[in-house]
Amino acid sequence: MRKRIACVTAAILSISLGVSGCGLIPFEQDIPFLSSRAENVETEKKTEQQTIDEQDADTEKSTEDTQQDDSLNEGEQTDNEDTEEADEKQENPMEQAALMAVQYDYDGAIELLKSQPDYESNTDMQSAVSDYENTKSTCTEYPLEQITHVFFHTLIKDTARAFDGDSDTNGYNQYMTTIDEFNKIIQSMYDKGYVMVSPHDMAVINEDGTMSRGSIMLPPGKIPFVLSQDDVSYYHYMDGDGFASKLVVDSNGEVKNEYIEDDGSVSTGDYDMVPLIDTFVKEHPDFSYHGRKGILAMTGYDGVLGYRTDIAYKTGKKLQDDQKKFLKDHPDFNYKQEVKNAKKVAKAMKAEGWEFASHTWGHKDVAATSLDDLKRDDKKWKKYVAPILGETDMIIFAFGADIGSWEGYSADNEKYEFYKSQGYRYFCNVDSSQYFVQITDDYFRQGRRNLDGYRMYYNPEMLSDLFDVSEVWDSSRPTPVPGM
Repeated sequence: MRKRIACVTAAILSISLGVSGCGLIPFEQDIPFLSSRAENVETEKKTEQQTIDEQDADTEKSTEDTQQDDSLNEGEQTDNEDTEEADEKQENPMEQAALMAVQYDYDGAIELLKSQPDYESNTDMQSAVSDYENTKSTCTEYPLEQITHVFFHTLIKDTARAFDGDSDTNGYNQYMTTIDEFNKIIQSMYDKGYVMVSPHDMAVINEDGTMSRGSIMLPPGKIPFVLSQDDVSYYHYMDGDGFASKLVVDSNGEVKNEYIEDDGSVSTGDYDMVPLIDTFVKEHPDFSYHGRKGILAMTGYDGVLGYRTDIAYKTGKKLQDDQKKFLKDHPDFNYKQEVKNAKKVAKAMKAEGWEFASHTWGHKDVAATSLDDLKRDDKKWKKYVAPILGETDMIIFAFGADIGSWEGYSADNEKYEFYKSQGYRYFCNVDSSQYFVQITDDYFRQGRRNLDGYRMYYNPEMLSDLFDVSEVWDSSRPTPVPGM
């Protein structure tokens, strides 16, 4: 935290603490990720999916289970080794309060300063509290049903490698966004007053298990939105196609990407959404509400965050061809170290405001998959993914599918009741409308808008509340973008 405060102090000084100056539609059935994804960018994944139900069909042998659990636990035992020295040092309360206030946590900033032993004699603290109270008085509660949710897939770093004319080019063109486009989109949204929030700010779970509406208080001109990214596993099929290869914690304790250059050398930098947003928030801390970042929707069959952590890489059983190739190319592969490294990245991300959601272990179409298969799939997610990323109460459905109609979930919906019994209370699908939000006593539900090549090319008018497509479009993207 101390490091983050120091990095944003200069940015805070440039941000004024003063006042800043749809109808819902049923879910579309022809948007990206509902049916044609497997025919394009997910060709190799589709091949894998044909045998995923066979792999670990009910559960691995008990001895393998024990080995897996031991590996995960051993990775946990070293967490304390990664604790930053900054956590042991006393933070400057004025700087900490300034960061909290610029991220709209006025109550937290005021409470922090008033709790200092020398508050009654410190005129600087008293003046800051007065400023925070004045700014807080200008805030209004934002309508929760008018909060949009946007999402991306892995960002393209090198368009020449992604759009090289091979069998994956069309899929990348439809479903992916380039880094240049992403940066311009985020800048446009920031300029329009958008602020990242979490579904956990929009709805809260009470001690009795019921759900209540949250309250998001912002100055005039600020617009909350939810950000997410799907499939941050850096799948094997993407190797050599101009994408980052994994997330890492660098020597400064910051989460960055590794990228394998054409010559095989490895570069480290901001090559995907997580480090790009982290850097942006350092420069513009008021883009984050109470320190929130985005949500990563995670599968597990190829591992997580670029680390090959699924049980198949340990047991060597029922491997797909690309998994076999990976292990052959990495004869020194150490499963325990892989798990440890993945946990280190996940821990660092969560400390910086990122959250994780299930995307199902096997990238399942929940609408088309049987309840029994979904039960087996979720068991694998909890067994092989949750120990690394942490437990979650959010599920972001793959392929944009859903387990119910747009009208809502009911008690006779077996899939909903199952996921609820497993602790999931926040559900997200894909919906092209500006915002789709349902908050009941039992669940939170939100539609997400895909900001990708397909949507920008065919429906630019649907994104005008966020950005002008003509100003963010990457000229290196092939046109026309293939239709669905």
